[in-house]
Amino acid sequence: MTIFILLDVMKTLLKNAREQKGIKTRELAQIIGIDQALISKFESGTRKPTREQIAKLAQVLDLDYETLMVSWLKERILYEIGNEEFSLKALNLVQEEIESNYKSRKLLISKNLQNILDEIDSLKSKLDNFRQFDSFRIVQALELEYTFESNRIEGNTLTLRETDLVINEGLTISGKSMREHLEAINHVEAIAYIKQLLERNFPLNERELLSVHNLILRGIIPEDAGRYRKVQVMIKGSSHMPPQPFIILKEMENYFFWFEENKAKLHPVVLAAEMHERLVTIHPFIDGNGRTSRLIMNLILLQNGYVIANIKGDYETRMKYYQTLEKAQTSANKEDFLFFVAQIEKDCLERYLSIISQSKPT
Repeated sequence: MTIFILLDVMKTLLKNAREQKGIKTRELAQIIGIDQALISKFESGTRKPTREQIAKLAQVLDLDYETLMVSWLKERILYEIGNEEFSLKALNLVQEEIESNYKSRKLLISKNLQNILDEIDSLKSKLDNFRQFDSFRIVQALELEYTFESNRIEGNTLTLRETDLVINEGLTISGKSMREHLEAINHVEAIAYIKQLLERNFPLNERELLSVHNLILRGIIPEDAGRYRKVQVMIKGSSHMPPQPFIILKEMENYFFWFEENKAKLHPVVLAAEMHERLVTIHPFIDGNGRTSRLIMNLILLQNGYVIANIKGDYETRMKYYQTLEKAQTSANKEDFLFFVAQIEKDCLERYLSIISQSKPT
């Protein structure tokens, strides 16, 4: 009886969400990459989606992933145990073991990282009390600095002042390449785009990520803007070898699947850093991977009420950034990179608080 109730919840959620979106079963099937008949079976309750299909359905239909997964897991558990005599005792033992495993996973975050995350949250709480003193000029200046630093990491030679002149005055800087000018303009437009996503409460998905990358490479390498690479690449100065192009689609599918699974479990700063590292490790694009990864990281931070983590492009910071990133990619030890990003976010929060408190009317 309970199984049928849960199936009814699942099918109602899926059908109502699809109809509200104005998507036909055929269109949804094409997006998900499955047969149309399966969609009909999901909605009639005669077939359950797979774990991977749940993630895709939640993303496409803007449904809460956790709600769908809980219903899906309940169905699986009830199907397996039914009305067995010792079911409740077994479930109690399973609950204890899951809780124990969850506590163990939490302990994987070092004390140092947990301490800095606590400091970050304390700073964010203070910042929340000063939000009314935010101003367009402050935000614009900090976003200009972010564009300058993010491009400087990748070798752009425009100074902060020159970046300002290109973006805000529309000037051309003598001796600087057209690409450097476009990198500045494109990055500002990409920031504006992620802010639109925030305002409209759009979820992070593959379409939006490709749109961000399209803006980054627009006019620079137009044939590759917003498209996954078709050739093998190597990262200069790194021992990490990105995956072969024929598995990028699967890697990116796993990337968003991981995000849906973990976005409600991890601290937002850890989640943002993880999504940065995972994307740049896949290296799905011919160019623009670093800028896109940092923008996705900052989209997640902004979605959760934090400020842009602006990694500077000076030699010392850039080297530390690359070293901690490569360690995460080659040794599966992400601790240093997560701490590096957390430290950057903490510094940026402190600076933001300092600026706003000084501009606060007396």
